[in-house]
Amino acid sequence: MKEIMDVTDIAFPHLHIYLENVPKTITVFGFPIAFYGLIIGLGVILGVLMAVREAKVTGQDPEIYWDFSIYAIFFCILGSRIYYVIFSWDMYKNNLLEIFNLRHGGLAIYGTVIAAFLTAGIYCHVKKLSFFQLCDTGIMGLILGQIIGRWGNFMNREAFGQYTDNLFAMRLPIAMVRPEYISPSISEHILEGTNYIQVHPTFLYESMWNVLVLCLLLAYRKRKKFQGEVALLYLGAYGLGRFFIEGLRTDQLVIGHSGIAVSQVLAGVLVLFTVFVEVVVRRKMRKAGQG
Repeated sequence: MKEIMDVTDIAFPHLHIYLENVPKTITVFGFPIAFYGLIIGLGVILGVLMAVREAKVTGQDPEIYWDFSIYAIFFCILGSRIYYVIFSWDMYKNNLLEIFNLRHGGLAIYGTVIAAFLTAGIYCHVKKLSFFQLCDTGIMGLILGQIIGRWGNFMNREAFGQYTDNLFAMRLPIAMVRPEYISPSISEHILEGTNYIQVHPTFLYESMWNVLVLCLLLAYRKRKKFQGEVALLYLGAYGLGRFFIEGLRTDQLVIGHSGIAVSQVLAGVLVLFTVFVEVVVRRKMRKAGQG
């Protein structure tokens, strides 16, 4: 492996992977387009197709999900940006126009999840549809979008963790990452004569975890005990993985100046909420002779 990396290179030394000339943008007709946005867009499209496919498999009208996606896409992007800006306010308070600049990243998945459920609730109320059935179906598209979307973080050289020398350790040229994401722990391990940091690729961990969650949900969906259980299990399973992965990251969104990672707190709450609801609903079903 190179001791001096070219500025656009990315390496996984223990996997013997060295990627050269990995750009953040491409130019189309003289206009730069960020790979981050392209990958997020791909995730959205494939996520919608996944939800439509799931609707067909479960005997629902797929047009419902095409229609719902129009609203969900807009409000999920809005929600993810609002969530990010709220917990990164110091970055934007002196330059409010930067709030509208999405090309440098700045979308928080929990904002997407919150917006998705709120939009689904309003949509189902207006259309007189089953909220829990729509969530069970749509959640398949949401998690597929997450799996793909995390690779936008890879192209942006963000959403990485502290220093590591494990099998998946990733090297990034210092010039390509935001200085505020280089923690003291990472700095201590920058070797003399090199120009890179070596970190946990937490974007990869989360993408891999979500693949596992999606497979489990697909395997379980025909065995679910009640409407909404698939979406509930998603919240718990995603929250469980995110709780541990978030603890590794250096770009945590924190509550005020407390240093407490808001996404880690929310992940823990979701795990507890999932266990609580699962136990309560199944107990009621047993009492009613349905379990």
